[in-house]
Amino acid sequence: MDISKNIPPKVFLGDITIRDGFQHEEKFISTDAKLYYAEQLILAGIRRIEVTNLGNSRRMPQFRDSLELLKRLRQSYVIDKSGIDWKDIEITAVTIRESAVDEAIKAKMEGFGPDRILMMVSTDEEHHYANSGLTLPEYWKEAERCIKKATEAGIKVNGTVSTIWGSPISGPTEMSEAVGFTKHWLDIGASDVEHADHDGSSAPDEVYRYFSMLLDTIPDPMLHIAHFHTTRGFGMANVFAALCAGVCCFESTLGGLGGQPANFMDDAPVGGTGGYYYENPNGVGLVCTEDVALMLYEMGIETGIDVDFVLALGRNMEKTIGRRLRSEAIMQGPIPRKPNETYRRKGLQERKAAAKEQAEQKFPE
Repeated sequence: MDISKNIPPKVFLGDITIRDGFQHEEKFISTDAKLYYAEQLILAGIRRIEVTNLGNSRRMPQFRDSLELLKRLRQSYVIDKSGIDWKDIEITAVTIRESAVDEAIKAKMEGFGPDRILMMVSTDEEHHYANSGLTLPEYWKEAERCIKKATEAGIKVNGTVSTIWGSPISGPTEMSEAVGFTKHWLDIGASDVEHADHDGSSAPDEVYRYFSMLLDTIPDPMLHIAHFHTTRGFGMANVFAALCAGVCCFESTLGGLGGQPANFMDDAPVGGTGGYYYENPNGVGLVCTEDVALMLYEMGIETGIDVDFVLALGRNMEKTIGRRLRSEAIMQGPIPRKPNETYRRKGLQERKAAAKEQAEQKFPE
């Protein structure tokens, strides 16, 4: 079986470090740092970037600077002088509830709002209720209302489907349900759908099965975005499995940062995720932008991303966060393509000549 027959020649890699990555940190990441990484990721070739959450900053104080960050990014001298067309960049903000959607629309009307917002459902209603405070039918009504007014304001809406492969609250889930949820998002006007493994419950075979089933039902790959956490170490294998199923849109974070909104910020407990927050916040996270970008490059898949630039950003991110992060790519770099003379052991050709062997001879005569 040719497992590579469905692998796309081009992949669209979105970076969500500044929102999903930083939300997990137990110290406030400065607005200056957030702006720096947003600008640099764009310069590196990333065109889809998620920068903040417009929800309740009392529960998620990492995002208390959400409007300031959006304003400063839109006014970025760094991007303006680069010659990059803002029309080619898609700025996303998370807006789980209607009040946040209204905030995004207001910011859009004032000239600095997001191009795209994200709303989220879980196939496990217990998980969904823990995150939103609404039943699924209640939330679908709210989402349909929000999509209508956001679209009228010129904002795209992403509909995220979570707990596809399992729920940290209710356990195993039925993958086929997520296909129905995806169809409903599209039916009510979502521009695309994120398929999220928010707690690392997926294994590569199940990822391949799900996306094969999904693309059989809704075959346009540009409608689907794969979002993998690597809680149990399967993240990169899951990216490859999704590629083999034909997925061409992915999300990742620098250093594999991310997880759930932190329950602690600086020197005080905060609302954050609540009771089912991970016991070890450093043991979770997403697939690394650096590692995914390098793997795609080594596979010959077009991304438009400057891999060396991204690796340098990953090294900077470790200084920003103050600890060693997950990326292996920043340590090892691209696969060597040229001989390294410094590793050669002297005397090989002299020994071959003494043994009466030809210079390129590999086997005994």
